[in-house]
Amino acid sequence: MRLFVGYTPNSIMFKNHPKGLLSAALSNMGERFGFYIMMAILLLFLNNKFGFDGSQGAVIYSVFYALIYVLALAGGLIADRTKKYKTTILVGLILMSAGYLLLAIPTETPVRNMPFILSLTCVGLFAIAFGNGLFKGNLQAVVGQLYDHPKYADKRETGFQIFYMFINVGAMFAPLIAVGLRNWWVKSKGFAFNADLPTLCNQWINGDITPEASARFAELAAQSGNTSSDLTAFANEYLNVFMTGYHYSFGIAILAMLVSLAIFAANRKCLPNPSEKTIEKQTIAASAHINVKEVKQRLYALFAVFAVVIFFWFSFHQNGQTLTLFANDYTRMLKFDLGFTTLEGAEVFQMFNPLFVVFLTPVIIALFGWLKTKGFEISTPKKIAIGMGIAAVAFTVMAAGSAGLPTTAERQAIGGLNDAMRTTPWLLIGTYLILTVAELFISPLGIAFVSKVAPPQYQGIMQGCWLSATAIGNQLLFIGVIFYNSIPIWATWTIFVAACIVSMGVMLFMLKWLERVAK
Repeated sequence: MRLFVGYTPNSIMFKNHPKGLLSAALSNMGERFGFYIMMAILLLFLNNKFGFDGSQGAVIYSVFYALIYVLALAGGLIADRTKKYKTTILVGLILMSAGYLLLAIPTETPVRNMPFILSLTCVGLFAIAFGNGLFKGNLQAVVGQLYDHPKYADKRETGFQIFYMFINVGAMFAPLIAVGLRNWWVKSKGFAFNADLPTLCNQWINGDITPEASARFAELAAQSGNTSSDLTAFANEYLNVFMTGYHYSFGIAILAMLVSLAIFAANRKCLPNPSEKTIEKQTIAASAHINVKEVKQRLYALFAVFAVVIFFWFSFHQNGQTLTLFANDYTRMLKFDLGFTTLEGAEVFQMFNPLFVVFLTPVIIALFGWLKTKGFEISTPKKIAIGMGIAAVAFTVMAAGSAGLPTTAERQAIGGLNDAMRTTPWLLIGTYLILTVAELFISPLGIAFVSKVAPPQYQGIMQGCWLSATAIGNQLLFIGVIFYNSIPIWATWTIFVAACIVSMGVMLFMLKWLERVAK
């Protein structure tokens, strides 16, 4: 079916692109599959495993998420200095696999030796972050090099959109597998899943549960398979079973990493390498046409964009923090009964963003192509600004849909909300749809913008800087959880609306300068 006259998804997405694009995209798809298994469950894993209350788990999550992107700068520096992009990428895949292995080892819950187990978890997360830093930005730089050839130069944006879509094919199924495995394990041990029970178990064990929450805990425990009057024994057993299911989900991430490693190793010859003489000659020739003044202008423009997107990522990446907490605390759960397991839990909502990316990418590519044929081509900086405005709309929807909900403190005092008090799942699904459109205007096009504007000798470093800007935004994620826990829910979303509008305004203010530099 044609999306626009003269355009079909296949003709736009795959025609006349360099060979290495598919192998690079498939390698990234496997790695992202493992990564998004982890990201779908990480915050809830930290909170339930260690009994965190408030922002402790969010701080660890934010630091980890920031390190993923900060260390991409280190990865870019290593690859640019050694000229061994593909070797650096392989080392990153191996290091990430080791990190997932540390998280996959089942340890007893409630945790008896908090310093050791928490340290082991943080070491695993650091290994994943450092491995990701070696992998992510360098693979993006290699994809950018595929389009340095004049034959493919005009397809750079489309190429990165295809690359980005493949990332999300892996991400689309990851949350479902993580949830399905955990819920199967819980069911196999004679219990039923309930989103509120892990928190209530921790509160009961710690002795900081309210009388109202105690009554609800006893009720949910009976519904979830408890047959004795010893609620302490039930709390300990349920928590241990529940968290073991999470550990096994991290094990699935290891398998995904090994698949990605095999794909990359088998196809590495299809990808360019700056150490090869032919590529060096192209780089030297390109550099000769860029004088020192122009290099400075390009770098100034890039760092200006990096500074702006910090505020966007602070808002957008709330899908792993406050939006996940909202799904768990305030949203009626989606439930898919597969017989042997049930797909139910806050993590299920994480599939919608990558699902929408996969299905909307051909539409967005076709739209941009159609506009270009009609003489309405939109510059990359303008697309990024539009995307920030679309993100503001998404959080406006959340603010409107959250009006009248109890605060976090009010909800915790009564032991959670029953289904009648929760919001429709369509609120989150609709928000993810709008946020995905914003993402497709910003993330793949931002990478393409960096690839186009960055001086050839700084490709790896600049891709690392783009990711580092994302890192700073991610480091601020925990602030969202602080607001979530201390002010009305609708006001939390309003803060993100303001951040997105400010980002859009600054981008529009710099628009003419950025368009001039990008030519």
